[in-house]
Order: sequence, then structure tokens, then C-alpha cells
Amino acid sequence: MLSASELRAGMTFEQGGKLIKVLESSHHKPGKGNTVMRLKLKDVRTGSVVDTTMRPEEKVEQAILETKPVQYLYSMDDTAFFMDLETYEQYEIPVEDIAQELKFMLENMEVKIQFYGTEVIGVDLPGSVVLQVTETQPSIKGGSVTGSGKPATMETGLVVNVPDFITAGEYLEINTSEGTYQKRASK
Repeated sequence: MLSASELRAGMTFEQGGKLIKVLESSHHKPGKGNTVMRLKLKDVRTGSVVDTTMRPEEKVEQAILETKPVQYLYSMDDTAFFMDLETYEQYEIPVEDIAQELKFMLENMEVKIQFYGTEVIGVDLPGSVVLQVTETQPSIKGGSVTGSGKPATMETGLVVNVPDFITAGEYLEINTSEGTYQKRASK
């Protein structure tokens, strides 16, 4: 059992038969009254997000998640297919459950799948990925002075704001947690 004051972003717990992931957590001390925990929580199964408060001493049951290294094979119709790198067992995940993560994944890429018991609950991406720019506006001479950047479409369909000097065909390192450009990369 964990107290609410121990909850941090990324942790998962059970409450009322639901599997809940903490997206944000902060202590809040109102002018009058006791300290409360402000939490932004996501129901892992339904995807609904809720803002709530809990007393710091409230107890929750921590959910034990297991991760396995897998290879993303491909997506067909509304299903994404993955293969366990050790047992070669294949897993199917509905595309709607991992739509955000798929924007960072290329076929044959290694990622990790999170399990709760035997239930697949999500994909854990690496901190950054290298993707190729397929489409962007041509660079403008002197445009880098403003530093505002321009949108670029990556090979997975992800749209990222990049510096003005980036051109189509270049490989870029993209931060997966924020979806932002980090630097140029070589393939």
C-alpha cells in the first residue's frame, strides 16, 4: 500500500477495480485547512483523464507492471502487431489504444510493452527516436534570425516544430515524451 503523498508521475495503482496511472502529482497547501495532493490521473483501460485531490494519508494499492522488450512489426486495419524478442510470441494491440505512441514508431523498432498480469496495457517508448523529415517548407534566407521555427512532417506522420534550416530528407532526433525536435541525427 502507498500513501497518496508517495505518488509520483508515471506510477500506476488500483482503485475501485480500475487501473490508474498518475500523470501529474503535486502537494498543495491552501491558506486554510490541511495539505492535499493534486493529481492528474488517467484510467489506463478507458483513457479518460481526471483532475482530483486526495488527502496525503489516503492509501492506494500499487499496481505491479511488467515490461517486456518487443519489436514493433506493423499495423494493419485497426491493430498493431508486436513480437516478443525472447519467445517470438506475437501481441496484438488496438491502434486506438496506442495512437500517440505509433507516431514515434517505425516498423522493426524495438520498444517495451507494459503488462498488468496477462493484460497488455501500453507501449513504453525510448527517450528519443530518429525519424526522417518527409515534408517541410523550404528554408528562408535569414529566417533563422527569428528562431520561431516551422512545422515538419516526419515519416510516421508526426508533425514537429523545427528550426528554419531543416530540409526534407534530413534525419532528426525527436524527444518522445514531449514530441519535440532535439537535434540533427545521422541514419
